[in-house]
This record gives sequence, C-alpha cells and structure tokens, in this order.
Amino acid sequence: MPTSGASSHASRSDDEPAERPAGAACAKIAPMTVGSVLGEAWNLYTRFFARFFVLSAVVFLITNLASAVLFEAIGTETTAAAGLVGLAATAVIVVGTYWLQGALVFAVQDVRDGSFDASNDEILHKVKPFLGTLVVAGLLGGLGIALGLVLLIVPGLVLLTWWALISPVVVLERKGVGEAFGRSRELVRGNGWTVFGVMVITTLLSAIGATVLSALLGFLPAFLEQWLGGTIAGAVVAPFTAIAVTLMYFQLAATSAAEAPAT
Repeated sequence: MPTSGASSHASRSDDEPAERPAGAACAKIAPMTVGSVLGEAWNLYTRFFARFFVLSAVVFLITNLASAVLFEAIGTETTAAAGLVGLAATAVIVVGTYWLQGALVFAVQDVRDGSFDASNDEILHKVKPFLGTLVVAGLLGGLGIALGLVLLIVPGLVLLTWWALISPVVVLERKGVGEAFGRSRELVRGNGWTVFGVMVITTLLSAIGATVLSALLGFLPAFLEQWLGGTIAGAVVAPFTAIAVTLMYFQLAATSAAEAPAT
C-alpha cells in the first residue's frame, strides 16, 4: 500500500481538497480482492486498536446512553413523556452514528502513512461540516436498502453494494447527497462482487463479535448493559467495518484515477 509520509499531513490544511490519487502515480495497481481488503483492514485494526476503540467509545457512550434512557422511559414514563424522550434519543443516536462513520473514515485516512497523527478531538471536529450530508445520505441509503431487502432481498443487497462507499465519498470528496450515491456506484462498478463480499463478511463478523461481547457483559444490570455493555461491544466491532470500507474507497478511487483518460 502506497504511503504518503508524515509530511503530507503537516502540509495539508482542512480547507484544501481531500486526498485524490493521481493517475500517473497509480499506473500499476494490484486488483482489489476480498482477502487483500480484509487483510489490510485487520492489520490497521490490530495495530491501532486502542485509538480506534477510544474514538468509537467516545461516541458510543453518548448514543448508547440515549438508547438506554429511551428503553427506560418506555417502561416507566407516560405515553407523552416517552414519546418526547424517544424523539430526543433517536435524534442523538442517528447523529452520533453518522458522526462516528465520518470520524472513522478520517481516522483511516490518517493512519495510512503508518502513524496516528491527529487527536480524537481533531478527527471528530473535522466531521462537522459534513454531518448533515452524512445523516441525510445515510438515512436515505438505509431506507432504500431496507425496502429492497423487505421486498425481494436481492435489490437490497445490490443497493448495499452500490452504496457501500457513500461515507468516504462524502467526507473525502465533499460530495452532496445525490452526488455521493452516484460516485459510490461509479467506484464500485466492475468490482461489485468484491465489495459485496467484504460487506457481507465484515457485517457477519461484527454481528458475531457484538453478540459474544454482549453475552459476556450480560451480568450487568439492564441499564448498564444497554449503556456500557453496548458501548464496549460497539467500540470493538464498529471500526473494523469502517476500516475495510474506507480502504476499498482508496483502492477503487486510485484505480478509477489511473484508468481515467489523460486531459
């Protein structure tokens, strides 16, 4: 995997265009495979596990607290109160979920040179300008995939594959909602089975990991299990999928740039 060197981080400001691979530098790019993506993702995940875990835990502590409060309210509050708590908690969960997605993309971009240069605060702050787009695109994409799965299953899986790179496209290429869907589809074209394989395997591994961790933490009281148990489980499993997705973006963006005709 080509590296940019620590100096690239120092010379690039937040206001400059996001990293885009140059065609001349990407003339010879190895084909992307499920094994190569998962292997590289595992390497980054284990090498920088502590940083990825802490970054994820910061967000999950907030979103899972909102989730725990929501479940508590449903069982103890009046219908009106539970409804208000539910709306507030849902908003926190949705915003936090997509904030974390963007943060993990920036974190993967940061560690590609072999070091974690930015602080967690800096990474979380970088997501702010793109948060609205991430939320809208994420909700629309999730709704489309869910409808596809409910109706015929296959369309949902196709959309899951086509739209797998929406988050990296939004934060690294600064695309709007509509552009993000089209750009993700463009990058995935010709590599659909590989992207599909990575998404399925990482989703299954994350589900298994979260289930095992939740079971191990099942001794906690219900509220703490929902809050702290969910935070630990999420912070352990969420980074791996985000790392794999972001690595696919960099590989496919580099390939696309290398194949683009010279202008």
